[in-house]
Parts: sequence; C-alpha cells; structure tokens
Amino acid sequence: MDELANLARIVTDRRLKATPLLDFGNKNASNKEVELVRALEKAPDSTQLQLTKVLYGSVSSANQAALRKLKSRVQQKLLHHLYFLDQTDPRHLVSRQYELQCAELVHQVSVLQGEGEYKMAERLLRKCLRLATDGEFTQYCVIAARLLRNLYAQQRQPARYKTALTQLNHYQKLLALEEEASDLYWATKMTQVQTVRATRSLLNKLPEYLQRLQALHKQAKSYATFHYLYTTQLMYEGMIGNYEGIIRLTMDTARLASKGKINKKRFDKRFNHFMTVYAHLRSRQAQEGLKLAEEYFKEFHPSSGNWFYFLEHYLLLAIHAKNYTRAQELLKLARQNPYYRKQRVAAQQRWELFETYLHFVQPEQSPLRKLHFSQFVLTVPDYSRDKRGHNVAILILQFLYYLRSHDAEGLLTRMEGLRKYQQRHLREAETLRSQLFLRLLMLTIKENFDVQACEKKGQALLNRLRETPPPGEAFAEIEIIPYEELWALTLEILRVNAKELAASELMAYR
Repeated sequence: MDELANLARIVTDRRLKATPLLDFGNKNASNKEVELVRALEKAPDSTQLQLTKVLYGSVSSANQAALRKLKSRVQQKLLHHLYFLDQTDPRHLVSRQYELQCAELVHQVSVLQGEGEYKMAERLLRKCLRLATDGEFTQYCVIAARLLRNLYAQQRQPARYKTALTQLNHYQKLLALEEEASDLYWATKMTQVQTVRATRSLLNKLPEYLQRLQALHKQAKSYATFHYLYTTQLMYEGMIGNYEGIIRLTMDTARLASKGKINKKRFDKRFNHFMTVYAHLRSRQAQEGLKLAEEYFKEFHPSSGNWFYFLEHYLLLAIHAKNYTRAQELLKLARQNPYYRKQRVAAQQRWELFETYLHFVQPEQSPLRKLHFSQFVLTVPDYSRDKRGHNVAILILQFLYYLRSHDAEGLLTRMEGLRKYQQRHLREAETLRSQLFLRLLMLTIKENFDVQACEKKGQALLNRLRETPPPGEAFAEIEIIPYEELWALTLEILRVNAKELAASELMAYR
C-alpha cells in the first residue's frame, strides 16, 4: 500500500485548485463554459457577436471581452479532455490506442521521477517497453530503454544497466533503419503532389527507391519498414496504371493480416479497403467496386477525413455504374455529415463538382437549384496550378453547359480554351483518353451541331476511346463520368437541341 499512499499524496498535494476539465456528465450544469460548448455544438458556424448575445444577452464591449477570456479557458479545458478520448472504436486508426498507451506511460513516468518515485517509475517503464515492443512502436522502445538505462545508472544497478543499454543499442539501430525508410517514403510522397514534371521524374526513380526499401525491410523486419515498402509499392502501381496489381497486392496483404502474419495492432485494414475500391474504380470495374464500397464503408468513422475520401470514390463508383439514385444519396450523406466543414476547401470544391455533374445528368432528381448550378459552372475554381486533377472535368462541363444552353458564342470561347489546354497540357501519349474526348467535343462545332454527322464522323474517335485503357495516376485526369457515357450524353443534347430548333422554326412559320 506504500506506493498507492505515495501516489495519493502526490495527487492530493499537487493537484490544481480549479478542475482543468468541463463537467459534461452533469446535464443540469449551468455555467458559461459548458454553455459555450453546447452553443457551438448546436450552431458551429456562429460568429463571435452571435455567441456574445447568446451567452451574455447583449453585445457590449465588456461582454465581448468576457467572451474572449471564456474562449481561452474553454479551449484549454477541451485540450485537457484529449487525454480522455475513447480510442477503442475500430472505425478509427487501430494503432492509435496502443501508441497513446505508450505516450501516457512516458508522461506518467516523467512526473513520478520528478517526485522521486523511482520504483513505480521503473515498473511503468518496463510496461511501456513491453507494450511498445508488442506494438512495434520503435520510437517508444528507444525512449523506454533510454529512461531505464538512466534510472539504473542513478540507482547503481550495473546488471540491469547493462541489459537496458543492450536493448537501447538494438532499438536505436532498428529506429535508424525505420527513419531511413520513413525519409524515403515521405520525400516520395511530397514529390508526388508537386508538378506533373516532378511526378514523372519520380516515376523513373521509384524502382530504385523500392529496391532500397526492400533492403531496409529485409534488414529490419519491422512493421514500419513493411508499411513504407507496401504503401510505396501501391503508389508505384497506381502511377503506372497497374490497377489489377493493386487489387492483387491488397488482397494478398489482407490474407496475410488474417493469418496473423502482420501486426494486428498496427495494420490499418481501412487503408487496404480504400486502395482496393480505388483500384476497382480506376480499372473500370464499377459494379464489383460498388459492392465492395458498400461492404467496407461501415468501417470508416464519420468524424474521420478518411470517411469523406472513401465516400468520394464510393460516389464515383455509383456514377460509373450509372446508379445515379445511389450517387445522390451518397452526396446527401456527405452534406449532412456535421464534420463536412472540417475538410479542406479543395475537397469541398470537389463535392460541388460532383454535385454539379449529377445535376447536369439528372436535373429532375437533383436538389441543386438551377441558378446555383449555372453560377458554379461559369465560375471555374482553381483546383490545381499544374493543371492536374479536375481541370479537364471542369472544361468539359462548361462546354456541355453552353451546348445545352444553345450559347454559340460561349461554345466558341470554350472551344478555343479546349484547344489551348490540349496543346499545353495534353500532349503526352498517356493523356490520350482526354485528347480523344476533347476532339469529339470540338467535332460538334465543326459539324455545325449536326447529330448524324457527329455520330458518324466521331465513330472512329469513339472506337479508339473505348480501346484506350485509363492511364496511371501520374498522368490521369479524373473522369467523373466515363468519356464514353459523356459522348452519348453529348449526342442526346444535340438531338434535343435539333428538336427544339425545329419546333421553334415551325412556330415562327405559323
């Protein structure tokens, strides 16, 4: 009982006078701190003036100053609550709960050593080392072994000091291998999101990087080196367009994980699910990918950014499978998620683009107002300075919008824009699908919107489009709706326009 008594003494003697937490358990609690949190929960978009009025009744200088102090106190207390979050939900990153256990033990040891409680500190350090070893958190293995070495030196225990020193040397060497793999992986990841030229240069270097990562993993045999090797392999296969390779890799890895060959405390099956669904989308296996997405989606927590990213691909699979009703449901689900605003602006713009495409395909089922649709189409967001991602999708949507609107002047402007874009950014063989479809669109103007002429003269281009597989991620623009389907929609617009024109001419003649 001595240790427990000492711990009780430390906590009672050194505890803060004011409780550093908010009392959420008492539903009847009424104080400004809890009221502010509840007000933000109810209306997260509230302005400072609105909150001042809600909490203090009026907007005065004194009340605004009081709110600023209140915000500071509440923020600090909410940060304290981060120590007590539930990390056991499997829809979150599985390794987080085990890693945080190690972090908590290190914090507790630091306090106990400061209070002179070396015996309890030693026991907790041993526990930390055991948990870190089991979870393959090498950085915490190093921290725990180093602290044990220092403690045994201070306590003059040479045998235990020697054991701890041996462990420390082992984990430091292992960590050095993992750090090299980490540096290589993150440098690769950073290059991937830069310019198209840098990405293409990276593609040539990736085989060499993979070879080095394989050597590091062979030497370290740790989860960290496996993770960096595996994710870089997936990155490479995606960049060269080997989506069947991604499906095989993810399925093989899932089987290894199910057999216990991969650390279950570290392996993120959600990432594997995402890559499988992504590969089905890019390899044009929409129906099978849609089934997998429906099965896997429940394993993502709505508060996670991964939930939205997975849902984007789920939505695109529904669109590619022509299940527009399901696509509208998924779009609504994204909008209703209270964490929607947490996404980056570019991510929110992607959702707007998806919504606009769905409205264009099925305006009668879209909740989007016609005015909002027009405003979005005519205002091009700056998605990417290096002309990747959704720029072609935006240009196509604008062209089709002007085509459906009978806006000849707007079409001529768009045609010039399409021609310049193609000349500047779609010159490589890997962008052939986009090149072919833009040529089909420009054909409508050259043939004076004659649907029969466009269908006949566009057949050769359409056949080439059908025969051209989607390129690798290093080169690809996203096809929100497959180009083959968009061409069918384009011809339908021409037919409708021809009927409307004939009807108007008949009315004028009468």
